[in-house]
Amino acid sequence: MTALTRTVRIGSSHGLHARPAKIFAQAAKETGIPVTITKDAGKAVNAASILGVIALGLEQGDYVSLSADGDGAEAALDRLAELLVTDHDEGAA
Repeated sequence: MTALTRTVRIGSSHGLHARPAKIFAQAAKETGIPVTITKDAGKAVNAASILGVIALGLEQGDYVSLSADGDGAEAALDRLAELLVTDHDEGAA
């Protein structure tokens, strides 16, 4: 089976800082399958690694690619893509 990929735009108004990165990394871990996230043409990192995700330095409007392989990959990518396009900073003080 070939890996599935989704390209999405970061929605959080302050980018993927600690809190939204933690939400995303936890969700990636819960998929139970290997998922990677890549910014531009950079190095793919483990999406379940909060440090790896933060290290990408993702800002609002950045495009990233998610890749996953295995049973449930399509549903996992749909869920993770939804998390990335959501503004987790909206209404946060």
